[in-house]
Amino acid sequence: MKYKRITLLCGHYGSGKTNVAVNMALDLKRRWENTAIADLDIVNPYFRTKDSRRLLEAAGIQLICSDYAGGNLDIPALPGQMYALTDDRSLKAVLDVGGDDRGALVLGRLAPAIVEENDYQMLAVINRYRPLTRDAVSTLQVMREIEYAGGVPFTGIVNNSNLGEETVPGDLLSSLSYAGEVSRLSGLPVVCTAVKESLYPQLEGKIPDLFPLRLQPKIG
Repeated sequence: MKYKRITLLCGHYGSGKTNVAVNMALDLKRRWENTAIADLDIVNPYFRTKDSRRLLEAAGIQLICSDYAGGNLDIPALPGQMYALTDDRSLKAVLDVGGDDRGALVLGRLAPAIVEENDYQMLAVINRYRPLTRDAVSTLQVMREIEYAGGVPFTGIVNNSNLGEETVPGDLLSSLSYAGEVSRLSGLPVVCTAVKESLYPQLEGKIPDLFPLRLQPKIG
């Protein structure tokens, strides 16, 4: 997996973008000392990057998130440290952005600086096994809505088609044509196909750019 200074991950609810974000931050940390992950999803309080705080802190990854994330008080507040993402160019970061067009609105505050610097990748996390993204046309519509709300165009696709712990190799293999069609319609490359670590050995060599995931507790 190749990274820009800022890697943004967006996708519909249940796409698994938060789990992908945590794993990409861990992967990035192996290559770059000054690494951060930011939870900018202020719409969905149920699957939060903060759930993996201990793992991230143990790896030496800076976590930027709302003080209220993961608590009993759900307030759509943004962390004050988020401007470090654009101001500190020695920092490489993974951003977990909201799960739909409303969630992506928060990205608008950072979008001008991100686009001006032009050292980013905006990745659409797609999952053919979720109700609203079962086909390429529906998935593309969701992507366009997110782009419009966030003000940052997508640059690539992460195929994260899965059925959680019930996923078997055939589920990933059968999703390749779907991801390929999303790629064809959008004109964007599939930068990787994510798969839980236990299935990686069975699919290695069968799927290009395979990205292993360590599934995190409470993350969708």
